[in-house]
Amino acid sequence: MWNGELLDLDAYLERVGHRLDPEADPATTLRELHRAHLGAIPFENADIGAGASLALDVPSLQDKMVRRRRGGYCFEQNLLFAAVLERLGHEVTGLAARVLLGREGDIPRTHALLRVDRKWLVDVGFGGGGLLTPLPLAQGAFEQQGDWTFRLDLDDDVWTLKSFQGGEWVSLYAFTEDPRTPADYAILSYYLSTNPASAFVGRLLVQRTDERARYAITDHQLTVATPHGGSEKRSLTPDELATALREDFGLELPVTATG
Repeated sequence: MWNGELLDLDAYLERVGHRLDPEADPATTLRELHRAHLGAIPFENADIGAGASLALDVPSLQDKMVRRRRGGYCFEQNLLFAAVLERLGHEVTGLAARVLLGREGDIPRTHALLRVDRKWLVDVGFGGGGLLTPLPLAQGAFEQQGDWTFRLDLDDDVWTLKSFQGGEWVSLYAFTEDPRTPADYAILSYYLSTNPASAFVGRLLVQRTDERARYAITDHQLTVATPHGGSEKRSLTPDELATALREDFGLELPVTATG
């Protein structure tokens, strides 16, 4: 399903700075890889902003995010991670979520995420302050990850991932366990990367989350937000933007994407 046989696993592990422990149990390996991936490969949509087409096959994803040391958005990130996990013997199911971020209403399912071994919620591609490590796919699952706190609720077969921010629970996204395939993701990705109404078209988005804060660049503005509700914003000059991308996110982006 996820073409893990096409993956250069050694190159990927070097990219994320992780060495597999043959004595570790699968759950520990999954958690360590999830955190290592997030720490090394940031969320970014620069190719969309530059008008470049996105390829979601494993060799293309590996070329971009491993060899060229770029980032990607949810479809790219989670498809690459699905190939890694499949290669390591995990059972991977693709899912799709409605991104809420506190909103309500009729919101389409445009976010890719993964169910692993039928018991873990796995997501390395959510730029809006998502999980640092996998969360048990169980009603009421609750976990502190660094300064961030997450909860998973189930209501009428709909799961909702929530994050405690600024003194209240904020719904990040909602999903069901209806499976999705790479072909489903290709259709969604094409829409999100080409439709003028998409939030990813026409602006630069770069994000990463660590144990203490979420760092986000939107065009030329840098925002640093904490789970306690505080945030700092500042505008960046073109030179400052290039420096921030390089030093804070490890990215050298095409000039057309940052201009």
